[in-house]
Amino acid sequence: MYPLPLVRRVKYFWSSLKSWLSDNFPEALKTLSKGVSEAQIQSAEDDLGFKLPMPTKLLYRFCNGQLPFSEDLSENVRMAPLGIIGGYFVYDHCINVHLSPLEQIVEETKEFYREYNDRGVFNTMKLVVVATSWYSPKTFLLNCSDGELYVGTINLPDGQMLPCVPKSLIRPTNNDMPQDGLLLWLEEHLRRLQNGMIKTRMVKTSRYISLFPEAPPLCTSAMTNGVKVRASAVFAPEHPDSWRPGGRHTYMYTYSIRLSVPEACMLGGVYYSSCQLYSRHWIIRWRDRVISDVNGEGVIGKYPLLTPGQEEFVYESCTPLPDSPGSVEGSFTFVPGKLGRPEGKRFEVTVAPFPLEKQEYIF
Repeated sequence: MYPLPLVRRVKYFWSSLKSWLSDNFPEALKTLSKGVSEAQIQSAEDDLGFKLPMPTKLLYRFCNGQLPFSEDLSENVRMAPLGIIGGYFVYDHCINVHLSPLEQIVEETKEFYREYNDRGVFNTMKLVVVATSWYSPKTFLLNCSDGELYVGTINLPDGQMLPCVPKSLIRPTNNDMPQDGLLLWLEEHLRRLQNGMIKTRMVKTSRYISLFPEAPPLCTSAMTNGVKVRASAVFAPEHPDSWRPGGRHTYMYTYSIRLSVPEACMLGGVYYSSCQLYSRHWIIRWRDRVISDVNGEGVIGKYPLLTPGQEEFVYESCTPLPDSPGSVEGSFTFVPGKLGRPEGKRFEVTVAPFPLEKQEYIF
């Protein structure tokens, strides 16, 4: 029924992902469910009224996504950060995407069409909801007619979606090796996990997969007087501020800044046991044109004190762009010692330019 090369490919994907989770994120590994039967897939297709693409069916034959929502609120709170796709946390906008189990796909797809059918924008499309965020809304939809995978923007009710996978790679009906958007998307996500482009991070007491890139060229790094700054951004089409008053659409990017003193803070040949951030300066460009030049004290209301060898101080924020691409660069002003007890002159720490781009793969 399924081409043997595709069976081997899907089996390899799941075994590789489970191996990575076992080594790096065992809490999430425990949320994966046993694969479904062919009869269960047939029943789901009957409920939906159309067929699922072959690669998606095979993905669910091996693993039925992640555990669904529970009636136990405390269990849902525990599960929320464990999405195998992951996310980001910026102010009160929190995203963590889970791969939905088959029964939840059917339920949420029906709910999706009940909610949006009157608008008529999705009537000709055979969409299923395959992945969702358990915090702020973010929805990924697979078009079962052509195998394309989409992410809903903040204007999803009006039919606005963006492709998550290069269309040129999608071949849902290829006889030897069919591949749809969901399979390609999951495989690319796994590659990023395996090569260290994205990693797990702690939020309060829970671990989660952070989608902020950790390696170049999407993550930049600069060292000034012993202070290291790493920076990267994620495109966030679902962010509420993507739609401005007056009907203006913007591209929202969330960005992550990591500050540390790996070995020592050195200034003019003098070693300092600590340094503290005083102010920031940001230059935001869109297509090589400066659209924002901002100076301000602290970062998100904080003035981090850095000492050699301590963990990175990490903070997240966001910025709009009229379109893609763009970039952010700038500097931080630090004081040797502490703000209340400076031990030397203020000094500037460079933030190397990091890109604001809508990537071919959107997670």
